[in-house]
Amino acid sequence: MGFYVGVNMKKILLVLILLIVFGLAFQFKPIKETVNYVSKSVVSKTSLISKDNLTISSRVKIPIGYKRIVYPKGSFQEYLRNYSLKPFGSKIINYDNSVYYWQQGHIGILDIPVPKNGLQQCADALIRIRSEYLWDSNRKSEIGFNFTSGHYCSWTKYAQGYRPIIKGNKVTFSKSASANASKENFYKYLNLIYMYSGTLSLSQELKGVNSVKDLEVGDMLIKGGSPGHIVMLGDAVINEKGEKLFLIFQGNTPAQSVHLVKNLEDSEISPWYNLKMKAVIPVSNYTFYSSKFARFK
Repeated sequence: MGFYVGVNMKKILLVLILLIVFGLAFQFKPIKETVNYVSKSVVSKTSLISKDNLTISSRVKIPIGYKRIVYPKGSFQEYLRNYSLKPFGSKIINYDNSVYYWQQGHIGILDIPVPKNGLQQCADALIRIRSEYLWDSNRKSEIGFNFTSGHYCSWTKYAQGYRPIIKGNKVTFSKSASANASKENFYKYLNLIYMYSGTLSLSQELKGVNSVKDLEVGDMLIKGGSPGHIVMLGDAVINEKGEKLFLIFQGNTPAQSVHLVKNLEDSEISPWYNLKMKAVIPVSNYTFYSSKFARFK
């Protein structure tokens, strides 16, 4: 009797030990998996996008540990970060009113019309935004750009009636039109700039920015050429270490809606970009293999 009781007790203890061991193993594994799952869920559900807001700065939230860089009121930087956006989900539309084939690379459309003439391409869109800022800021005398030939064409002279006479790479200006400083004529001037300027002329004309710490909103990442490409920094944040992140928007070729792009290479901080000098920088559907940053004068 005692023998059987002893054997049974040993069996019971063995079973209990096995149950405890398996129970602990079963318990710890799901906990680890649950932590991983929750962690992944937090990352996947966390969004820096405020879909209901209609400016660049209000559409995109600040990453943890960063703060927006302060710029003077009335500056080009403040003008850009407060630029109006169309409702979230608006599509990129080409100049001919067709829908652009790829809609997965943006989180906002800037509220800027796309002319039906097809001239307002990537560089032209940024030229227009800069020019409209100067116009709205009563700094019209500063509006002017180089043609690809290197000849400077100012809005002031155009408004006075001067027009370019272009023969090959030779350009002269002659007063051949009546003076007209209207907004309508201003857009005719911009069409002229679109025709004879571009990424190549801007890359030669603009002042370079040679350090990330010196980059500001309104600076551009440019590859001059035919074709080339250019994008503009639309907002900036900084952390305690002095590290900056930037938002980027672009026009495109063919002429289409100017749009605020996602960061397709780093979903954790998208749409913010951690930019580097002389780096390979993919931006939406274009890759800059030798980054050059530049700034409007």
